[in-house]
Amino acid sequence: MINDTIKKFGYPATLVKDYDHWVVLLRPAQVTLGSLIVAAKSDATDFGDLSADHFTELKSVTTEVSSALQHLVSHQKLNWLMLMMVDPHVHFHLIPRYEGSRNWKEQDFADRAWPGPPVLSDAVKLSDDQITDMAAWVKSGFPD
Repeated sequence: MINDTIKKFGYPATLVKDYDHWVVLLRPAQVTLGSLIVAAKSDATDFGDLSADHFTELKSVTTEVSSALQHLVSHQKLNWLMLMMVDPHVHFHLIPRYEGSRNWKEQDFADRAWPGPPVLSDAVKLSDDQITDMAAWVKSGFPD
């Protein structure tokens, strides 16, 4: 079930991994390198309204996402932000956190707010070509 929130974050171009109950999407505006959206395939607008199957599968999703990003970005922390103020369906903004910056294809992605809360408005907006390339790069960190 692909809802409007998933579409707003660029699905299917931003798709990194498709699960039974969740999708992992590249965040088109990179707060830090490897910023993702983890969205429920559901019409639910309240976290508690998700099915038990969503919660069971979320364990696998979080484990795989963390491992992939550690391999690709070497983050020090992962911030899972569930905001749902503008985009109502259940989703997380996943922001890898690190001191300093990371480089991808000769572009620096600094964590300017480290060690404080991330500043979502201070993000690098990716072009369509960068989205395609970065989504493929992030996919490469996930198991098949």
